Amino acid sequence: MTIKAQLPSVFSEELCNVPCFKEGLVKKLRSKMPPEEVIEETRVLFGALGDRARLKIFYSLKYADELCVCDVAHVLGSSVSTASHHLRKLRDLKLLKYRNDGKMSYYSLKDDFAARLVTEVLGKVER
Repeated sequence: MTIKAQLPSVFSEELCNVPCFKEGLVKKLRSKMPPEEVIEETRVLFGALGDRARLKIFYSLKYADELCVCDVAHVLGSSVSTASHHLRKLRDLKLLKYRNDGKMSYYSLKDDFAARLVTEVLGKVER
């Protein structure tokens, strides 16, 4: 017996068999739903911010204009390689910007949106 066969009918791939009680509202919500590509980009963003080290990086960059990879490693209590890995992921998602100064690379927040989001969520958790 497959797992799907064991699940209740609520989890089947068919649409709900119960009549839609708020049909107008459902149509309105469906029409306002962002495209699947936007939903996927948002999921990836929250996935990236769901990592402890990356949250610490964001929180740190909120209060520091920019940090070098070594400073980020010290903030995280990790190796430079680990810090660099997390910074690269955030940069690839276009959440951070960086500049090179000789052999040093400095990172800063690309814009304030994600930093405000993280700060707001952390503030709610701290209360």
